[in-house]
Amino acid sequence: MAKIIHMMIRVAEEARSVEFYDKAFGLKVARRFDFDDFTLVYLANEESEFELELTVNKDQSEPYQLGNGYGHMAVSVADLEGEHQRLVAAGLSPKDIKAMAHEGKALARFFFIEDPDGYKIEVLERQGRYK
Repeated sequence: MAKIIHMMIRVAEEARSVEFYDKAFGLKVARRFDFDDFTLVYLANEESEFELELTVNKDQSEPYQLGNGYGHMAVSVADLEGEHQRLVAAGLSPKDIKAMAHEGKALARFFFIEDPDGYKIEVLERQGRYK
């Protein structure tokens, strides 16, 4: 059986992205590999073995075009309101908290936030299937 281990996104500025993911989700640099044309930065925290791989292409001068294929990455938190307030206080501009129901039953409470390159991240309250 396959095990999901990381997701890669391309970012324009390494330091800016590392700071955002640390401030927003406590993700720290776990490994960094510098090559001639690009750098790979793996971010992780103690909550999960899953890593976010930041790829910094050294010849990229324009912002990346995310297109209409990318949806979002998701994280779960125990205290949705507390995390939302913390991100607002940190100046990271999360969107409003929303709730979603399916067939009349509560399914999820969540909000979205965007990283410096425009990638959307869904922050879900830890409950039900969103652990």
